[in-house]
Amino acid sequence: MGPRGSGLYVGRRAAAVGAALLLALLVSLLALAALYGRCRLLSAPPPSSPRDPGPVVPSPSAPAAGCVRRLPRHLLPLHYDLELWPQVRPGQAGPFSFTGQVNITVRCLQDTDTAVLHSVGLQSRGAAAVLGPLSEPGAAVEVAGLRLEEAAEVAVLELRGRLRAGRRYVLQLGFQGRLEEDLDGLFLTHYTYRGQSSMLIASQMEPTFARTVFPCFDEPAMKATFSIRIIHDPSYVALSNMPAIDVSEVKDENGSLWTVTTFNTSLKMSTYLTAFVICDFDYVTRTERGNEIRIWAQKEAIKNGYVDYALNITGQIFSFLEDILNVNYPLPKTDLVALPDFGAGGMENWGLMVFQEASLMNLPSDEFTSRKAMIALIVSHELGHQARGKKKSWFGNLVTMNWWNDLWLNEGLASYFEYLGASFVEPKLSLDKIFYTHVVQPILVEDSEKARSLSESEDKIKGSFSLMSLFDNITYSKGASITWMLSGFLTEKFFIRALTSYLKEFSFSNANQDDLWTHIQMVIDAQDEVQLPAPVKQIMDSWTCQNGFPVLTLNLTTGTVRQEQFFNKNNRKSTDSYNNTWIIPISWMRNGSSQPLTWLDKSSKMFPEMQVSESEFDWILLNVNLSGYYRVNYDQLNLKRLARLLENDPKAIPAVSRFQLIDDAFALTEFGYVSIETALELTKYLAREDELFIWNVVLLKLIPDSLKSTLKNHEVYPLLKKYLLKRMLPIYHYYAGFIRHNADGLEDDYFAHAYLEKLLAAACWMGLQDCLDLSSELYAKWRDNPEYKIPFLIRRTICCYGVAVGSDKEWNFAWEMYNHTASDEEDEDILLYAMSCAKESWLLYRYLQYGLSDTLFSSNCTSVIISHVVSKDIGHRIAWEFVTENWPLLNQGYGHDLLRDVLKVMGRFVKTDVQIQELQVFYNATLEEDEREAVTMLLESAKLENIERGKLLIKIASWLEKNIDD
Repeated sequence: MGPRGSGLYVGRRAAAVGAALLLALLVSLLALAALYGRCRLLSAPPPSSPRDPGPVVPSPSAPAAGCVRRLPRHLLPLHYDLELWPQVRPGQAGPFSFTGQVNITVRCLQDTDTAVLHSVGLQSRGAAAVLGPLSEPGAAVEVAGLRLEEAAEVAVLELRGRLRAGRRYVLQLGFQGRLEEDLDGLFLTHYTYRGQSSMLIASQMEPTFARTVFPCFDEPAMKATFSIRIIHDPSYVALSNMPAIDVSEVKDENGSLWTVTTFNTSLKMSTYLTAFVICDFDYVTRTERGNEIRIWAQKEAIKNGYVDYALNITGQIFSFLEDILNVNYPLPKTDLVALPDFGAGGMENWGLMVFQEASLMNLPSDEFTSRKAMIALIVSHELGHQARGKKKSWFGNLVTMNWWNDLWLNEGLASYFEYLGASFVEPKLSLDKIFYTHVVQPILVEDSEKARSLSESEDKIKGSFSLMSLFDNITYSKGASITWMLSGFLTEKFFIRALTSYLKEFSFSNANQDDLWTHIQMVIDAQDEVQLPAPVKQIMDSWTCQNGFPVLTLNLTTGTVRQEQFFNKNNRKSTDSYNNTWIIPISWMRNGSSQPLTWLDKSSKMFPEMQVSESEFDWILLNVNLSGYYRVNYDQLNLKRLARLLENDPKAIPAVSRFQLIDDAFALTEFGYVSIETALELTKYLAREDELFIWNVVLLKLIPDSLKSTLKNHEVYPLLKKYLLKRMLPIYHYYAGFIRHNADGLEDDYFAHAYLEKLLAAACWMGLQDCLDLSSELYAKWRDNPEYKIPFLIRRTICCYGVAVGSDKEWNFAWEMYNHTASDEEDEDILLYAMSCAKESWLLYRYLQYGLSDTLFSSNCTSVIISHVVSKDIGHRIAWEFVTENWPLLNQGYGHDLLRDVLKVMGRFVKTDVQIQELQVFYNATLEEDEREAVTMLLESAKLENIERGKLLIKIASWLEKNIDD
């Protein structure tokens, strides 16, 4: 499954909500965790009937709410016969429900007088039964009662006899449940097609939502085969993991006709991979190596070719993965469904993958864009789970983790291979640069602050909240980064060989990370090309079973390399202990020549080959191309030599390593390892830097979007402006030339699509006249001819500064185009932002007033408009006054969430107690006591951060004054 929320592409209303949430990131994440972390409670049972086996009563000894109960291993599921009947007709009003029947063939492994399986939110329907061994049809075991343990999410069948070890039985249970729009389990989604409201039904079972759809053994290790029937309205088509083998009809008790779609029996799989979609979609199809690939979407999207690109690359990625992993895909079909609403970027259900629409759709007229790159990455990730056969890579459905604590093996490996697959179908993607900028660098930031290991111990997984919290960037991106490092020091040849060996043994079963380490060790022991300093398990456990990651400190004079856990020294408490050590592969370079891989297997070690001479041309570079998951801290001698090298010959250092040097230096500054002046020395060479992804990291560090207003009003601004513009001009003019004369020439440049807008926005923000003129030119061209399209890769910035440097005429044109009936959703979102860029206070105030009108905007846009305006350097006071003046009305629509969002932004400008008190006067009268305390703490923390930031900016200004003319 993709991380929830990934790849989101939304319309005006959803974008409004999303933009508001971005300003309250912490609150949003906590709310999201709470949303997906809830434990569903079992519904109260219906009144018992004469046919019921007995009363359904809660267990008096049920575990505490929130725990995840592991099922006893008395019974092993072998096969499910499952019938689902969602009682939904087109145009029908809710509430909606579904009924079903499941017959589970089990093998008894240990004598027992109870049958325990998962069930939550379901009501019993009819009598439960336990049929006897298949060889003894009359030897049924009578059910005395059905007990529901709500907190543990299980149903317990109390039996009057005993099930005997070694025999097979069939558990028969009827059930019914409610269809909700919560995107978990079996859910309902409303959407609009050609102005008409439509509905579809889909499923999301991972990690523990299968139990909300049918009683089952809902653990990844308890695999079985499935025979599925779906009863549905005749106007819909039903899809499941396997191909349909029969379509028939049935009448309900009222004589109404329903369609029955029966599917072929599945291969052995976990319950979380079962999948159902019931919709009126259309599809496009092609066959790749005998595998029928169908992509389903709304009929208009199919007609307009919106999924053609996804169809074109799906077969290619399948073939690539089959070839590289020596895999044969055993299913006869693969369905990919584009849902209007889905909680994750995609889900790898075997044979029936589901995606957010944006993860599969793009306009046929688009050339290579960042959207295509996103589609390629997400499709490649989910196909990585699909690649099946007697030989396949982990990251999927054939070999599954024993328990969720090893989820990283599923998702981390899929995240690693998604970049291989995407770069195969789109060679324009520079694999190493994309991987480091999108995966390694962001997770190094997050992992330095998040206290959990990649592979958690089972006793830490205490509840549904704990399970859902595992679907995070640690699992996906750190897992992928560790895999990249592992493949690097093993070499891809031996890495793939080990995966193949491992999968031969564990096909259609379960394993943990130690099983993978064992098979890698077997491959390493059978060759003599790669030598490791310790057993594979010892090396890899140091990376997967410990929190965080190391930073290496190199002393050139002695050749000593020392490791310690990377932590924030500025916030370290005296009681904190950071004694972790890792077994670290060190790729390194000396004076431009690659050196043999070496290892640091203790806290400190001397490497005589890393001692340098007094020559300023003798330098060392560690962790070349970010091949290892760690940061590097050089002594002053080496840093000076590297800075001088960058100024004289930047290409002597590989591009990814230049990126790494700058990113590491600023991270080390932030965490108290080195001074800001040390990091700034590495930026002097930037006039010779032609890589956008490197410029992007520089701008993220020096001009973060959240601090633009602060910087604009600080003495550092004119110095920073002069220093950066002098260095930015060469790369700026290079790309500005394309924009003016041949924007189509950038279609194949992924980094232009990803990062050019950031460069252009920085240039305009710093007042570069050519950038402002360019914005005016293109915006005026659009005003003169509304059919003209500003290049999309820079449209947001051009529209913003087109409005900013213009008058009310430019603002009014943006307003007119926003309300234009032909305006598409992406342009609407861009214009919603651009109108907040006005430099005239009265225009901003008018814009805020417009936001109050239900006739001019949908209600959700009001919070987005406020959020955009409050983040601007002249807008934060205007927005604050507007909120306070209109609070009674705003409170009705948005409540305290909007106020907290605005206060978070206002906190950037708080430096004194008087300023806090000014804000307190208002929120003391509007928030509850606990909320007031939380906001006060937030503002106090913001004040301290702003004071520290002010000290840092003074240091930066001092350095810039001395070096501005270098």
